[in-house]
Amino acid sequence: MAQIVVAALYLFVELPDTEQLRVPILRKAMLNGVKGTILLASEGINGTVAGEEKALFSFLTYLRSIPEFSLLEHKESRTNQMPFQKMKVKIKEEIVTLGVEGINPLKKVGAYVQPSDWNELIRREDVVVIDTRNDYETSIGTFQGAVDPNTRSFKEFPKWALESLDKTKAVAMFCTGGIRCEKATSYLLEQGFEQVYHLQGGILKYLEEIPEQESLWEGSCFVFDERVSVNHHLEQDEYELCEGCGHPVHPENPSEGHHREYCSLYGTKS
Repeated sequence: MAQIVVAALYLFVELPDTEQLRVPILRKAMLNGVKGTILLASEGINGTVAGEEKALFSFLTYLRSIPEFSLLEHKESRTNQMPFQKMKVKIKEEIVTLGVEGINPLKKVGAYVQPSDWNELIRREDVVVIDTRNDYETSIGTFQGAVDPNTRSFKEFPKWALESLDKTKAVAMFCTGGIRCEKATSYLLEQGFEQVYHLQGGILKYLEEIPEQESLWEGSCFVFDERVSVNHHLEQDEYELCEGCGHPVHPENPSEGHHREYCSLYGTKS
């Protein structure tokens, strides 16, 4: 079987008519044998899709042929098996749900930091490094010295940030592919934070570009498909999803990492 290419993508862009785009995108994906999920909202596009290389790249070329998506970028990884069961294109209120009205990265956003410059930034003693992902993601990997907000969803981040962060200090944020930390920078700037940075392309782009011997990443990176997580080489790691709570667990420690309040298989775990 041919190797499968997985592409994570997003772009904040004004989309006045998402419904007009939904069916053509879905049809093109299905014709190319591409599977995954794409979200469309008035603020842009977000998704992860997979397929055989030629077919997937054909689909991505089609997406970029749509004028609104001409600047669309993606992060790549490869796997031996298709990590999705079907193709879905959904219309949403937000392409990533922060739950705060009026936050628009197209109007106000933090400074983009290339993966090649990320290590230097997060080593600075005057910079607070924030992992904007959910607790079940941070539990299996994060950057050295990063603060974990211990949130269960991205919608909890705004409250945590206002209660926990100093607006006068420099803040550097990251997430899986860049979309959550990008939107988070827009929110912090709206709240009066003065120095806000985010890792362009997220963890996936960092792992793609930075050699492991130079890396400040520790552990595994959770991904939202059947691979569950990837290692520093962007290869499928050993984690599995618990059937009782949906959290990633390692086969060598099957009773650890479950939902902190409830898991139908293991009960309450921390």
